[in-house]
Amino acid sequence: MPERVLITMGSNIARETNLPRALETLASLPELRVLAVSPVYETPPVGPEPQPAYYNAAALIETDLTPTALRAVLRTIEAGLGRVRSADKFAPRPIDLDIAFFGDRVFDLEGRHIPDPDVLRFPHLAVPLADIAPAWRHPETGQTLAEIVAQLRATYGDFPIRRVESTI
Repeated sequence: MPERVLITMGSNIARETNLPRALETLASLPELRVLAVSPVYETPPVGPEPQPAYYNAAALIETDLTPTALRAVLRTIEAGLGRVRSADKFAPRPIDLDIAFFGDRVFDLEGRHIPDPDVLRFPHLAVPLADIAPAWRHPETGQTLAEIVAQLRATYGDFPIRRVESTI
């Protein structure tokens, strides 16, 4: 039975090209079905500066792939767009594709917790996800994505993110 998955996407190297190319590649794969795509947001980098601002977005997909197989597909897309992973978690990148939620499952995948704990901390992840799935419940906290965004807003005030016109 197909599983619904939320994927976060980010780019700060050739972002106007790489974000749409990543989405096009996702949409072209027969083992995935893209159901919804968020607006694109320009966001400041998290981590050491100076580096270019990011474009961030999210996609809701449906797939029969296992989490491990989906992660391998995402890594292949990243590599095809020039991503080279380094020890610096916050290094600039042409594309970053991560599983934020895999249905209502809770698990660890190759050293990364799913659901992505950063969704509870960073507006650049939570806002695009809430745009496409506001009623999606976090399986650990019970909050909807809309509630997570409201909580982040209450904690941090206005977010330093700006919705941009994009071709994705």
